[in-house]
Amino acid sequence: MSEQVAALAERDGWRAEGFAARVHYEGAGDRYSVEYYAPSDCVLYWKVKGDGETAVPVARDAVPDPLRERIRQDLTEAGIDPEVEGRSL
Repeated sequence: MSEQVAALAERDGWRAEGFAARVHYEGAGDRYSVEYYAPSDCVLYWKVKGDGETAVPVARDAVPDPLRERIRQDLTEAGIDPEVEGRSL
């Protein structure tokens, strides 16, 4: 586990999964899974379907701004450059 993943896992709701850290959010009827991948130093957003089992990747511009800001804040507090939140793959 990388230092970045371990630091995120200390933030509220985040958990470490090998080389990645993941957190789940729900708001306004939408559910998201957000993942930070240490090897590529990037963040991916997944929208979770109503069944709770299926998730599809979503573009950042489709993610509510308050959620994106929260992710950038968590990255900052974990010592990760918050600009990675906006990186394209």
